[in-house]
Amino acid sequence: MPETQQQREWAPIHGQPHRSVPYAPARVPEAETLSTAAGLRGRMDERRTVRQFSSDPVPEQAVRDAIACAATAPSGAHQQPWTFVLVKDPEVRRRIREAAEHEERVSYDGRLGEEWLAALRPLGTDEVKAHLTDAPALIVVFQQRHWLGEDGTKRKHYYVDESVGIAVGMLLSALHLSGLSALIHTPSPMRFLSEVLGRPANEKAFAVIPVGYPAPDCRVPDLVRKSLDQVLVEV
Repeated sequence: MPETQQQREWAPIHGQPHRSVPYAPARVPEAETLSTAAGLRGRMDERRTVRQFSSDPVPEQAVRDAIACAATAPSGAHQQPWTFVLVKDPEVRRRIREAAEHEERVSYDGRLGEEWLAALRPLGTDEVKAHLTDAPALIVVFQQRHWLGEDGTKRKHYYVDESVGIAVGMLLSALHLSGLSALIHTPSPMRFLSEVLGRPANEKAFAVIPVGYPAPDCRVPDLVRKSLDQVLVEV
């Protein structure tokens, strides 16, 4: 009987010979597949980016489980080039907000350029990032540009942007389906996150994701998503 993921600990597989194990998930009846897909489509259509958070606590285990779901994402050569930092210390979060708002002020004062500012205008965003301290949970996602062994050995990671992007998408989905709201925030530049959080040199900040419940007076931009016909091409 093959070992399960829970019974085995991760270890680098770089250069090891190919090894396969059986994979035979139960076939789901078509009616159940259609019902599940329709239900997920409806629930995901309800997802919105939230910038006004309640300070009410969220179940920490739900956040951990969502991160665990994100960590099942496919990745280039199965190198899993991601680190998720769950920031709970209020002082650290204050420092992150302070640094992020500094960068955002510079951006909104001219670094972004008029074309980018015009694209942001319908969203009503500005340099104030209260969500970084208001939301009860804060996840900072880092991409590992290369693997770094305890002995200093380095090995290049492949398709890092694509891999981490998929993982973040799965994280947002898992949080939403768990009943939580989130925002993906990408202050630019993000070097300060590595400094504040003390991350190693092989990691580069990818996104900041506040997580929580919407504030009672929360409002979101009046936006319309493209229809399936506008995004799907069948050949």
